[in-house]
Amino acid sequence: MNKKVITRILLALAAYGVFVLLVMTFYDDSPSNMKWEDRETYNRQFIGKLKVDQFTFEQAIEQLGSPDITEAKKRNDTYYQVMFYRTQHMKSDGITTQDECTPLVFENGELTGIGSSAYQQFLSH
Repeated sequence: MNKKVITRILLALAAYGVFVLLVMTFYDDSPSNMKWEDRETYNRQFIGKLKVDQFTFEQAIEQLGSPDITEAKKRNDTYYQVMFYRTQHMKSDGITTQDECTPLVFENGELTGIGSSAYQQFLSH
């Protein structure tokens, strides 16, 4: 190969590298910027990997974004909060309902339960 071809290949690789660096630096890939279908899939996959007592309220906000629905209460010295994240589409009406979401139950900021059975326990406290 001659020097001209090699120079063009190196320039193309350098331009690609700059492009990748710019995308990684400036593209905001937070869940709140996703289309609803993509966010549902992301939420479902992320929640499926969670472990009770190894995830906090702050991590939920940081990694999943604001919940679609939330409930909270205090009983004695314990704070309970349930964050509902949309994980399945039920009806195209523009409104997110609890049956379209997976609840995450937090007790004093620590994840203590996932799913409808954990939410039912929250209601009974």
